[in-house]
Amino acid sequence: MSTALRLTLLSGWGVDARIWQPLAPHWPEGASVTTPDWPGYSSPLVGSAPPLSNNMLASNTLAATANVMADRLPNDSVWVGWSLGGLLATALTEHLPAPRGLILLGAGARFCTPGGVTSDALADFIHAFERSPTAAWRHFLRWQTRGEPAPNAAFRALSTLLGSTPPADTATLRTGLGWLETLDNRARLAELACPVTQLAGEHDPLLGADQLTRSTLLDNAGHCPMVSKPAALAKALHRLATDMTTGPAEAP
Repeated sequence: MSTALRLTLLSGWGVDARIWQPLAPHWPEGASVTTPDWPGYSSPLVGSAPPLSNNMLASNTLAATANVMADRLPNDSVWVGWSLGGLLATALTEHLPAPRGLILLGAGARFCTPGGVTSDALADFIHAFERSPTAAWRHFLRWQTRGEPAPNAAFRALSTLLGSTPPADTATLRTGLGWLETLDNRARLAELACPVTQLAGEHDPLLGADQLTRSTLLDNAGHCPMVSKPAALAKALHRLATDMTTGPAEAP
């Protein structure tokens, strides 16, 4: 008797589990999908978790996050980490058992890369966040939707899902920005004891050409295919996860 395919979907900076709601009608029968929130985030789907330490670069912050997420990240599932969620999921494999597979959605080994988000651009954004966290968060939502086929519609859909205020407190968001600035998973990915693959919208404005070259591409999508291409994204995630856990289907 076959075991149901299990996927654990992990959201990115400033976004909670509601981002995955558009995919719900499109999962094939037999897929088991969970969408846990990161510590410090609160959504109607999952509830709330205590915020992280204010010291965003503390060496124990990842370990503390792993402790909170241990029961939410089963190692018999395929983890799908979107954007910062992909960076964090990779980093947490140092503290938690590796999953059956890891899909990095709109993510690579680092956040800042040539041709994508530069270190200077991220530094400017962090300065803007310190001046006005909510305004910066809204700007980031719009920034993420630039590569979608209808950016304004994608931004409205994202805003409808998330509301008008961030789903995490300022300390938690600041911690996440520190991770975006500093996490480098190149060594972790080289040693990870599970299959890893990258998936991205072909017009993702946050990724550089090298990251896009390494990724399976979703046609006519950007960094937020959850709101612009939910059916195509669910199909691609299910196929990639199935390949990781059972091997690719043979051609007839």
